[in-house]
Formats: sequence, structure tokens, C-alpha cells
Amino acid sequence: MPVRSIAPVIATLGLAIAGFSALPASGDKAQNTEKRPNILVILTDDQGRGDYSAFGTPDVSTPNIDRIFHEGVTFDNFYANSSVCSPSRAALLTGCYPDRVGVPGVIREETPNDSWGYLKQGVKLLPQMLKPAGYHTALVGKWHLGIGAPNTPNGRGFDLFHGFLGDMMDDYYTHLRHGLNLMRHNGQAVNPQGHATDVFTQWACDYLHERASANNPFFLYLAYNAPHDPVQPPAEWLQKVKKRHPELSAKRARLVALIEHLDSGIGKVLDTLDAEGLAQNTLVIFTSDNGGLLENGANNGPWRSGKGHMYEGGLRVPAAMRWPGRVAAGSSTQHMALTMDIFSTACEAAGVKPPGGIDGRSFLAEVTGTGTPQQSRDTYFVRREGGIAYGGKTIDAYRRGDWKLLQDSPFAPLELYNLKTDPGETTNMAATAPDRFRELAEALRRQIQIGGETPWQKRPSGR
Repeated sequence: MPVRSIAPVIATLGLAIAGFSALPASGDKAQNTEKRPNILVILTDDQGRGDYSAFGTPDVSTPNIDRIFHEGVTFDNFYANSSVCSPSRAALLTGCYPDRVGVPGVIREETPNDSWGYLKQGVKLLPQMLKPAGYHTALVGKWHLGIGAPNTPNGRGFDLFHGFLGDMMDDYYTHLRHGLNLMRHNGQAVNPQGHATDVFTQWACDYLHERASANNPFFLYLAYNAPHDPVQPPAEWLQKVKKRHPELSAKRARLVALIEHLDSGIGKVLDTLDAEGLAQNTLVIFTSDNGGLLENGANNGPWRSGKGHMYEGGLRVPAAMRWPGRVAAGSSTQHMALTMDIFSTACEAAGVKPPGGIDGRSFLAEVTGTGTPQQSRDTYFVRREGGIAYGGKTIDAYRRGDWKLLQDSPFAPLELYNLKTDPGETTNMAATAPDRFRELAEALRRQIQIGGETPWQKRPSGR
């Protein structure tokens, strides 16, 4: 898809953004565009880089997701902090590399022998940063950073939690995981009826209706389970896809239907912002927690591999940001951003100074065309996992400029790629660029040491 420069679009539209600064929230009315903005982060689960129609993918129709891209800025180089769920969610909410906050891998507290992270105590999460600035904070949907105190959404700063504590649902209609009900309204177990995507959409819309009459801004983190497996679209949505694209395999048709059903829910949320007069002063960020799962028929664009892997297909994710009057509609940026950067971006938009020592950087300057853009930086990706394939060890990737070093199996050699000349990661240059290999390998080892300073398991009492 074409890459467009932001600056000419901003100049053409004459957006008055150069003098923007966030103002105190107290006493402001919802229609006052000079107040601190509402912030809505929409996170999908395992959505592939190419699995939305604005990307140019012909077999999927996502007009509502596309709307965020068309009405805001498209990130052509947005990366998840990990190729699996919990680490990326920890990065989003802390602004840090996930192993630095105790979450190098998937948290599964309901099966502790297969749990590979524990969210560090004392680290401030995004809702805790925004609340002193007058924000009401809510999480609707998937948490996946712990199922017991103190690592519950309410225990870590959210005023409202209406969603699912665990990693995945065994069924989108029963909402159970290993026979456990992990659906909660704050601390109370609930048993809603219907497909989980519809449930989360309704809860998000209910929240927006409630906040429309409030005098203070809100931060809503809307984290859908879809299109994570089980790939279980409502029957009527699957029939629509089969009728429109009879040539699709059964596997691909089911995934497309689940994504299109998800898109419909996102459309209802955006429509509610419009209906309640909230859209003009709401910053919307849309992205996915990692690349799509190839085994489920995901489309990760031209990039190699998918979820769970350190190749580009596992880490590159769709991302867009809409902020009327601040971000030019129809713009795009080549700036490389990560999930953890959402933390600092939200803080800057709210007029809040992020804590020192975090790894994320605000990308507001890049997408608004104001201020001083960030300098280039090294980036790091991590995943710890169990089972025979991983043995409790990590896989990692390290990026410096166009060069990327990775280990996609803890039992395989390191690989080196130049993403400028070889974006498909087809030619391993570990042997042909030995100086660059040693340079990045040393940097990777240092990053592993930094992450290793933080425990990622809760030590049992008495041990």
C-alpha cells in the first residue's frame, strides 16, 4: 500500500496543532476540545499484519477497522513487543520491555507449572499514571496478566474491570478456561450470555454511554479475545463469508468471519463515540498484540512466519491512531514504534510525565508533525516458553538500524538479517557479516542481563 508523508497533509489541512498542550481536566465539559483527551486503546488478539481490508487484502472486509486507518495515521512499521500475548500486554501497560517487569512469557496462573511470568510489584501501570490527572480508567475484555491478587486489573489501577482474566477461552460462548469461569465485573464473577466479542462490545458501549455525561476524561483499554483461537465465528457471519468467497478454504473462511464479526463490534464502539459526542476529543489507538497464527489461516502480509516466532511475521502488527484535529486523516508514517510506546504516547497526550527509566517513547511528534521526532534506537523482543520445544528458555530478537539478530528456537543458532535488502528474512548473514553479528550478539546479551534482574515467577512461601 502506498506510503504518504504526514507533513504535506497537515500543511494542506492547516491543522492547528503546533501550540497544543494538555490542560487540567477538572471542570471541563465533554464538548471542550481544549481539555485532556479521552483515550481509547483497542487491542485485538492474534490479528495478522495483513488481516484487514485497508491493507489491500481482498478476502476480508473490515470497514470499521479501516475507518481508524483512513481517519488517522497508518503505522507502516509497528511492532509488538513479543510474538505472544502476555509480554505485549505487559509492555503496553508499563512502557517497558516485558522481561524488565517480570513477564517474558505467557502467564497461565490457572496452570502454574506452565506459567512463564509474574507482573512485577511496584511498577506503575498506565491507569495509575492517568488517574492523578483526573482520568477514569477502565479495562473491558482480556487482561492476561494474572488471575489472583494483587495482579488483577482493579488491584493494578483500573477503576472498572469488565472482562476476562485468563489467556484464552476454550469456547467463545461458554467463556470458560479449563472449566473455570474467569469472567469478572471488578472482583465479582459474572456469567454473561452470547459470543465474547459481542459481550465485550456491549460492555464497552455501556461504559461510553456512562462516561458521556461525566466531567472528567476517560481511559478505556478495550482488549478483545478475537481473533485468537478457537476460531469460532457466529454461524451467520461464516455464511456471509462463504457466500462472498466460496473459493476460500474452510480454515481461512472461519478466520475471516471471526475478524469481520470483530470489525462489526469495533464499528459499534466507534458509532457510540459519535452518538455521544465523544469522538472529536478521543484519541483512538488500534493495534494487535502479536502477529497472526499461520495454523489458523492468518495473513501476515509478505513477512516471514507468524505468531510465536521472532521473524517479522510474528512481530509486525497492524496499527493506526485517530485523533481529530491533531492527527491528519489519511496520513502514514514510516516511524518504527512498539507496543510499549503507547504508554508514553498516552501520557504525553494527557499531559502526564511518564516515569523515569522506562523503555517506551512517545510517538506523538512523529504522527502530529510537531515537536522533535525521536532519534533511532535499538529494539529488543523476547518470549519465554515451556514444553519440549522451548524447555523454559527464551527466544529473542535484537534490532539495530536495518540489522536484526534473532534466535527463533532456544536450541538453534543465532541468525542475522538485513531487513533493508532482505525484508523477507531469506538470507542468513551470520557467517558473511561476522563483525555485525558479534556487535549485535553482544548487545543482545546485555539486554538479556537487564531482563534477568527481574524475577518472573512468584516464589512459593517458605522457599
